[in-house]
Amino acid sequence: MQGTLIGGLIVGLLFGFLLQRSRMCFNSAIRDVRYFKDNWLWKQGLMAIAVETIGFQLMAALGVIKLNPSAFIPAAQIVGGFAFGMGMVLAGGCASGVTYRIGEGNAVAIIAATFYALFAGAARNGKLKPITALFGKPITVTMENPGVYAAKDGQVAPTVANLLGIDPWIVAIVFALIIFAYLFFTKTSQRKAPMHWTVGGILIGLVGMLAYWSNQSYSLGITGGWINLFTATLTDAPYNWIGMEVFGIIIGAFIAALIFKEFKIRFPKDPKAYVYAVIGGALMGWGAGVAGGCNIGHFLSGVPHLAISSLLATAFFILGNWFMYWLLYGRD
Repeated sequence: MQGTLIGGLIVGLLFGFLLQRSRMCFNSAIRDVRYFKDNWLWKQGLMAIAVETIGFQLMAALGVIKLNPSAFIPAAQIVGGFAFGMGMVLAGGCASGVTYRIGEGNAVAIIAATFYALFAGAARNGKLKPITALFGKPITVTMENPGVYAAKDGQVAPTVANLLGIDPWIVAIVFALIIFAYLFFTKTSQRKAPMHWTVGGILIGLVGMLAYWSNQSYSLGITGGWINLFTATLTDAPYNWIGMEVFGIIIGAFIAALIFKEFKIRFPKDPKAYVYAVIGGALMGWGAGVAGGCNIGHFLSGVPHLAISSLLATAFFILGNWFMYWLLYGRD
């Protein structure tokens, strides 16, 4: 299954099914913990990250994968991350949330995803690429012995471990223990949900590990998948692993929604919802294209690497989300 289209599809099916049943949307998780004092989804996301932090390190130590942290371009992660965070609020969901809600029949999610794909593709490979280039080139760390890291000419994207010259196992264990302390020694919000946050988080983390084994070059992602689906459908370019993963997410969520009788075509009556979806999808797409990843590529898959790029991008996803929610609703 490694690196194949069917591998991406299987991972996507599992991920989409889990997203629908766990209701895992990072837009909601980030917003809720700040404005509603509800940390249910936040804890679920952190559980997945803790599982992946140890899981990725174990897989790398066993030689199953090479750790491949995302490129570090500080200005890109700051500006792109903030734009993505604002876009999540307007679109009514993060990259993964919008994607799996298509499988539930959400018309606004289709609009948001379309503009997400268009602007992400334009930022990475199209008319907006010259603007993306203005944010600079990647900053790397030179390693004579990269060890568990994927290196090119001895150059590796910086992580907390390789930047400080610390054994990555030490950093991974300390980080995971900090997360576990928060998860199990702080009060958790109560809510009725199809899946408990601990179960959802563990399963999502395991799917992230499966994705890394299947893809080899990286774990779960969304942005590159949407770009590939549009490009391969409209041109002679081939479909790839991540494109099939995103397609699988939609189908997996659709299957889950059908099984549990939650599929319904939804057309919001408020015209603003469609305008917000266009603007939000465009902001998310451009932001993810510039920052080198979305809430899945950076937050869910990149933070477990302790990648400096993903930590920085995630911080600005959060700040952008909080700012836009405050701008629209929080002031009242």
